[in-house]
Parts: sequence; structure tokens; C-alpha cells
Amino acid sequence: MNNKTINTSNQNSNNNNNNKILVTGGVGYIGSHTCIELIAAGYDVVVYDNLSNSNLEALKRTEQIAGKSIPFIEGDVLDKQLLHQVFDEHDFFGVIHFAGLKAVGESVAEPLKYYKNNVTGTLELLEVMQAHNVKNFVFSSSATVYAEEETSPIDESAGRSCTSPYGQSKLMVEYILEDLVVSDPEWSTVSLRYFNPVGAHPSGMIGEDPRGVPNNLMPYISQVAVGKLDKLKIFGSDYKTIDGTGVRDYIHVVDLARGHVAALNLIKKHTNIGSLGFEAINLGTGKGTSVLQLVKAFEISTQQVVRFQLTERRPGDIDAYYGNAEKARQLLGWQAELTIVDMCKDSWHWQSLNPNGYR
Repeated sequence: MNNKTINTSNQNSNNNNNNKILVTGGVGYIGSHTCIELIAAGYDVVVYDNLSNSNLEALKRTEQIAGKSIPFIEGDVLDKQLLHQVFDEHDFFGVIHFAGLKAVGESVAEPLKYYKNNVTGTLELLEVMQAHNVKNFVFSSSATVYAEEETSPIDESAGRSCTSPYGQSKLMVEYILEDLVVSDPEWSTVSLRYFNPVGAHPSGMIGEDPRGVPNNLMPYISQVAVGKLDKLKIFGSDYKTIDGTGVRDYIHVVDLARGHVAALNLIKKHTNIGSLGFEAINLGTGKGTSVLQLVKAFEISTQQVVRFQLTERRPGDIDAYYGNAEKARQLLGWQAELTIVDMCKDSWHWQSLNPNGYR
């Protein structure tokens, strides 16, 4: 595939009138939804993705929804030479960094792969940004950076400790960003700690498209409903929760995407008065939903039957895990607006229209 770039200016700057954003991993699930919201908010988007866990069809559909062509570069964040070329050819205000491996189980089996891609790849990107004087950065982090013993709802001051290489890789990048802003106060960095993204664009054109058996609950539910999978296995029915199943904080991917726009807007606002430094912000609904509650909500809102089987707990799973989203409301002016019903309806709309995803 030919690399597509658009020559603009070779003079990079952090001026507040520049609306061009590089979105690494922008063809992926969260990245594609964020591109739509960025364009709707008046930002110009350039997507950089190695397509290792995404499908170019998602970008084509994103362009259709947004009503705008999106410049695309097929490349890896470990390819420093190509990154320099991209920054030479575009005048970016900042970067939203989604490019990362994300399967917890795989990270345990292949830790070196995760540290190389998620940590080294981010270091390469930050070095290129610094060389081109582009110092505005929104990082796709995760609530997995929080220590498991923390009590829900978890706020941003909670202790951080990870049990998987995936979580460790996110936490390492946060430490890097914290040190970076101390060494160079011109940086503005926001680390968005997600809880459990679910749902799809209401058009049904783009959504979560896992390869193989889904690791996440909502695509598993919808694939059972559409007949791709036989039944849902629910791990654990004896937790200290409302119905014995695990409780988590599910957030609609469109709300999540809008949170990234709000983070960029915060950085833009601060460019008038000085750099932001480092801010860690939870993105979640601030309340928990059990596995069985989610299954029942899906069945009621979609009129589909979801067969399930209660099985033994998985090692390390905890009763309840959800966030405090007050900082996002106060600092970003953002809060989750879409409901569990919206998440279920939009997930089913996507799955029913695309039973095999983008393939």
C-alpha cells in the first residue's frame, strides 16, 4: 500500500489556531469513533496505523460518516524514520495516541511484544514530537493502572499497581509523561484512564470488530445473539454484588470519543496561559453494572435472547470495579450521557448489520 501524506507546511508549531491532529491507531475501535468526533468539533485529522489489529474498511466508513476525506499513513510507531517524515509534511497541533496492543491475556504470554510496542513505540513517538516541537499529547491509558485493592468508585488519586504486562505498559508510559513534563514544562499531556468501552456508532457502520473469540463482554454478548457463538460464559456467580456477578463501569464508545475532544480542548485553552503539564483523568460513567444486568438490558432493549452459562471465577477477578468521573466533569466539562440501553442497542445495530465485522 502506498503511504498517503499531504504536504502542508514544514514549519511545525504549537500555535493555538492550528487544528491538525495526528491520531495514531486511528483505524481501530476507539480511534475511528474519535476521528468522527474530532472532525465534528472542527479538527483536521491525519490517521497513522499499522493495521495490525484493524481493518481499512473502518477508515472508509469513518470518512463516509464524517463527510470528509481523512489522510492516512500506513505505518508503525516503531518506524521512527517514517514518523519524522510525517511530522515534516504536516503541521500538527498535537497527537492522540491509540496505537497499542490491548489484550491482557496475550500480554501475559508475550510480555516483550507488549513492552516493545506500547512502551518503546510511545518513546519513539514522543522523541519525534519533541524534535518537531509538537508538545501536546493525549494518551489512551486504562483503568488497569489502578491497584486491585482500591475501593470503588476509584478516583485519580488512587494507588497504581498492575498485574499484567498490558497494564504495566500503560503505567510505564504514565510515569514517562510525568517525568517528561518536569524536564520540559512546555509539554501538555493528558492521560485518559478508560474503564470498559462498549457500543458502536449509532449509524451501525463502525463498531468493535474483535479477531477470533472476543475478550470483551459486549461483543461476546452480541455475537451470541447473532448466532456466531453458542453461549456466553459468565465467570463467577458468588461475588458480593447485587446478583453475584462481577460489576464493572461500562462507557459508550461515542461518549469516550467525545472525552478525547474535551481533552484536546483543555490543552488548547491552556496554550493561552501556559502549558498544562500532566493530568490523569478517568473516563467512565461513575457507576457499576453487573454482568447479568448488562445481559438482561441487552435482551430487553434488542428483543434478542442471549444464552449464558454460569461458570467458575477467573483468578484475579474482583467483585466491583468502577470509577469516579468527577474530575472529568470539572476539568473537561465532560460527562457520560449515553445509557446502558444506548450501549446495547448500538452494539446490536452494528453486529446485526455486520455479523462478520468488516470482513
